[in-house]
Amino acid sequence: MPQARQAGPTHPDIRVTQSFTVSDFDYELPPELIAQTPAAQRTGSRLLHLDAASQLHDRQFADLTSLLRPNDLLVFNDTRVIKARLPGHKITGGKIEVLVERITEPDRVLAHVRASKSPGPGMVLRLADAFEATVLGREGELFDIRFPGPVLDLLDAHGATPLPPYITHAADAGDDDRYQTVYAREPGAVAAPTAGLHFDQPTLDRLAGLGVARAFVTLHVGAGTFQPVRVDNLADHVMHAEWFTVPQATVDAIAAARAQGGRVIAVGTTSVRALESAAAQTEGQTAPGVPLATAQGDTRLFITPGYAYRVVDALVTNFHLPQSTLLMLVSALAGVEPIRRAYAHAVAARYRFFSYGDAMFIETPAS
Repeated sequence: MPQARQAGPTHPDIRVTQSFTVSDFDYELPPELIAQTPAAQRTGSRLLHLDAASQLHDRQFADLTSLLRPNDLLVFNDTRVIKARLPGHKITGGKIEVLVERITEPDRVLAHVRASKSPGPGMVLRLADAFEATVLGREGELFDIRFPGPVLDLLDAHGATPLPPYITHAADAGDDDRYQTVYAREPGAVAAPTAGLHFDQPTLDRLAGLGVARAFVTLHVGAGTFQPVRVDNLADHVMHAEWFTVPQATVDAIAAARAQGGRVIAVGTTSVRALESAAAQTEGQTAPGVPLATAQGDTRLFITPGYAYRVVDALVTNFHLPQSTLLMLVSALAGVEPIRRAYAHAVAARYRFFSYGDAMFIETPAS
């Protein structure tokens, strides 16, 4: 659903850097290891397992079912990728490309606009050779644009799936299917929560049969997820905002898992950000032993090594870009050195990287 500008309380930045700089999160990646297409089957990827003793194990994604235990809880991000990319031109001439970042009203968006000269307020844009939209103004790097009708309907009819910048082919019908989780239901993301792409319905059914519970959060992934940190001192980084919600059903499922001795396992870094943001927002408002309450709003949560996780015990994730905030997030969970070793091993073992690539299962180090 469209998100209002003030969907809820705005969470302040959390920065715990322990003197790390961006160069501590760099690594060399041969370009041919960047996956351009998904595996033939959703569950067909490899899985690098970083266990609680910080030991590495080469596995297949299908092995995940043997690594989970009854009463564990998997938390998925149910956001749905919208067809956010629209080619077009200014009504006065000049090619443009619009990438919707956020739907703010049923007929209004904040969007990135690529053009030789930025369009000003009042400029009319002809999009996908199908309809005209009007630039109302700017909010920072984003353009406030009014569409002539319901945004989601127009995007579904005329937009293209917004594949990441490191995937070199234009989106086709195969991408429309595979760059979307099987449980996606809340439209609003411009990038997929890619750890979830490995799950198919038979796997979800098998896990349920093993006593592994599941719950959902929503975090609408923005294009900022692909941006590297461009400052050397992490304390100077301004985190991009993403809208999230954690419902009461998920709060209850987490409390039940904890009471039964199960682990809270986030599927994807976006689920991590939603859960940990809710915990930070609602700290002091919950019963003993319950780490969070229901919450929603914009989050700018920046998780770096030194951060004390409140909710998440383990993580299913893909491999992340060098110098990215997501690489910092997984380093905060597993430790900087174990993640460096894991990524060096993944490169040497020719794992496939990024959105269409292979997965990791990361367990919190034993204390």
